[in-house]
Amino acid sequence: MVFKRLLGAMGAGGPSVDTVLDGGAVAPGGILSGQVHLQGGSADAEIEHIGLELIARVEAEHEDGESEGAVVFERFTVGGGFRLAEQERYSVPFSVSLPWETPVSELYGQPLGIVLGVRTELAVAGARDKGDLDPLTVRPLPVQEAVLEALGQLGFGFKSADLEHGHIGGTGQQLPFYQEIELTPAPQYAHAVNEIELTFLATPAGMEIVLEADKRGGLFESGQDALTRFTVSHHDVGSRDWNSEVDGWIRQLVEHRASYGSHATYGHADPYATGSGYGHHSAHGSGHESGYGSDHGSDHGSGHEGHRSGPGLGTAVAAGAAGLAVGVVGGLVAAEVVDEVGDFFEGDDDEGGEED
Repeated sequence: MVFKRLLGAMGAGGPSVDTVLDGGAVAPGGILSGQVHLQGGSADAEIEHIGLELIARVEAEHEDGESEGAVVFERFTVGGGFRLAEQERYSVPFSVSLPWETPVSELYGQPLGIVLGVRTELAVAGARDKGDLDPLTVRPLPVQEAVLEALGQLGFGFKSADLEHGHIGGTGQQLPFYQEIELTPAPQYAHAVNEIELTFLATPAGMEIVLEADKRGGLFESGQDALTRFTVSHHDVGSRDWNSEVDGWIRQLVEHRASYGSHATYGHADPYATGSGYGHHSAHGSGHESGYGSDHGSDHGSGHEGHRSGPGLGTAVAAGAAGLAVGVVGGLVAAEVVDEVGDFFEGDDDEGGEED
């Protein structure tokens, strides 16, 4: 919980809401559960709708530079249709499924600088208000962790992670943004590439893995990007030699310019077009959302809850993530990540009355 909020649109003496998520990180496609605690105000109130929104801080590229904004990437209705008496305490339990493409926000318990949140919306007597805001922590699926662990054991290091607005052409991407994990090259590839960018696109059946290499230029040629992708099943976790598998992917990426395409296949749609779901934030933190999201989030599968552990957690990838924890995006330290969720999205809480 970031803060407990009296709902401003309801006026002084209105109800307040305090959403508490069950402890622990959740995997993509997994179950997010908790309770919405309501406190009645100075008069009875008709609770028409209790909703949850999943929101993310996303970057967008423009001709004149980059900007950051809040994207609502899923919505759930968890309650409503009852009367909350004056000063009454009432709790609504919920259990919802995260979208499979939900980005990973931590690795081996270390934050990656990805800002995700769960925001509660309450509708009373026709007025809607954005209430409680909570940080959302998402851990890797076993396949994601296996690939990252292999990259670490091969000598790649963690550099940064962010969310990019747009679509990767030729993939089954569902969300309006994708996660990029940037890695420093292993020593055996340092002569050929400046960095490797990794994107996971999970589905109930498995994972699309998109790799991009920023290739170094030669004496008489400039550098270029190479892009390729691979598909694995969730069931492959314990049946593959991941070090050999991933090393083969990297060799294919580095040694050949993939026919799959170049960075141009990363579509950067106009983030301010109608229905884009991207809300611009100025330096003062104000902003808005265009309301991206669906009402069918509960149809997602339950996900793979197993968490791979064992030797090798002290790899370069894990060490890089641990280093990031003491200085994540914007100069934050790990203890401030929770505060950043509230600070970044707080400007959106002034926007009420949005229609589904």
